[in-house]
Amino acid sequence: MAIFNKENAKKIKEFLKQMKNKVEIVYFTQEFECNLCQQTHEFLKEFDQLSAKIKLTVLDFEKDAQRAAEMGVEKIPAIVLLDANGQKTGVRFYGLPGGYEINSFLKALVEASGKLTEYEKEIEKAIKAINKDIHIQIMVALTCPHCPAAVSTAHSIALRNPRISADMVDGNVFADLTQKYKVTGVPKIIINEKQELVGNQPVEKFLEEIEKI
Repeated sequence: MAIFNKENAKKIKEFLKQMKNKVEIVYFTQEFECNLCQQTHEFLKEFDQLSAKIKLTVLDFEKDAQRAAEMGVEKIPAIVLLDANGQKTGVRFYGLPGGYEINSFLKALVEASGKLTEYEKEIEKAIKAINKDIHIQIMVALTCPHCPAAVSTAHSIALRNPRISADMVDGNVFADLTQKYKVTGVPKIIINEKQELVGNQPVEKFLEEIEKI
């Protein structure tokens, strides 16, 4: 049974026409002890059919542990986006990017293809000037309408600087992280395990918190 009906599939296909270059979706899964893995795989397989510029690669989290380590993947289901040259973009999704998060997933595919959201020159310069390793996690709920914007901002930052990575993390799937970060409202933004923000924040606020690290 298809996840997307004909109407939704058509809309997604139309949106993906914005993609500039090819994007490889690397999906880490395993057969056992991962309730959401099969559903996420089906979701991605449908995306793979909706654009010639999408390539889906499926890897086993245990058998391909070295590849997972190279891409910074420590939990599953995990989705990593690579650019047309097979290079890491810093964009990751943990959990199935459904519900409202399909919006951040679609935007990430377009941006990773080389069509970035435009920022003011000063912001572009500030992002590219970051010379430390930064890991941004956005704890989300798929029913949260404000979460995708925060995820997309984090991904846009990561796409501009190879030292930055940004993850969407479904708090309902990774309850241990929800507890660890004391998430009472979403989106909750955690940067390098040190700085925290709650709510959809502008790119300037992300940069302010990164500056403090």
